[in-house]
Amino acid sequence: MAADIEEQPAGYARLLSTANAGEVARVAAAVAERRPRHVVFTARGTSDHAALYGAYLAEIRLGLPAGLASPSAVTLFGARPDLSDALVIGVSQSGGSPDLAEVLRAARASGALTLAVTNAPESPLVEVAELSIDIAAGHERAVAATKTYTAELLALLMLVEGIRAGDGVLPAAEREALAALPELAARTLADDTPAQLAPRYRFARQLVTTGRGYAYPTAREAALKLMETSYLPALAFSGADLLHGPLAMTDPEVPVLAVVGSGPGGRSMGEVLPRLGERRADVVVVGSADVPGATRLAVPEVDERYAPLLDILPLQRLALALALTRGEDPDAPRGLKKVTATM
Repeated sequence: MAADIEEQPAGYARLLSTANAGEVARVAAAVAERRPRHVVFTARGTSDHAALYGAYLAEIRLGLPAGLASPSAVTLFGARPDLSDALVIGVSQSGGSPDLAEVLRAARASGALTLAVTNAPESPLVEVAELSIDIAAGHERAVAATKTYTAELLALLMLVEGIRAGDGVLPAAEREALAALPELAARTLADDTPAQLAPRYRFARQLVTTGRGYAYPTAREAALKLMETSYLPALAFSGADLLHGPLAMTDPEVPVLAVVGSGPGGRSMGEVLPRLGERRADVVVVGSADVPGATRLAVPEVDERYAPLLDILPLQRLALALALTRGEDPDAPRGLKKVTATM
């Protein structure tokens, strides 16, 4: 898991290389030409959180309604929704789960434009999709996904911005901003604060993660990583939902990891953090700015769209360090396999 985490800056550079970026641009141009009226994602596990990020991008950057499909509606209940005007995107590191392939198969039969985003270009998901993007993350050693998650995020960002451009070619300013990500990711990973923080939560019994907008998928992915590597019950809430009731469970014994960016989503967390302070919660903030009364996992300041590619990195390292501190093996979580097949 440690090796996979450290490879992420190189993974960003690889996906942004001329050849891989050109392939994403080609797919984006093909999607733009079809002019879908809405976007539907289908995914499981970690990839579900990447898909949620993609849904935020589609709605905010493309102005298209977007959501996540329920694979069981197709596989268990035999539903065949009319997706004739939709772009349906299957996101999967392995491309091997039969339910996701079945959703794309049914969507394509109904007239949808289908796209597979995966680390396995020879997978069943790619076979059933009309278009595909190889996230080019390379072999992932650990069961817990890290580098494939961030590669999915970057691929979806490049795809959406390419669709927005119309011809798949990103504006020069966008390309320049993305080109800085590998170095920013390396700088973020060089900070040893996550390892220093891990002993503080060695005996934690539960934990809360929170964020809004683009940061919400990061909160959900951080919770999953903590659960599957440290077996620590972790509940993820949007900042807004946290105020609608779950705030009552926070206290000095329930650590809170809050992802706070520099854009509208991050600013809205200004309503949440004082309420956590009133509850005397143990708060750790992931972001570029100091928050009074909270420990900070520092990340460089970037456009809020890009922040999920950096914010998750110290949280991955925290999950790894906490698992080791608690005497667990993060490379082989009990009961889990790298590829999970569901229907």
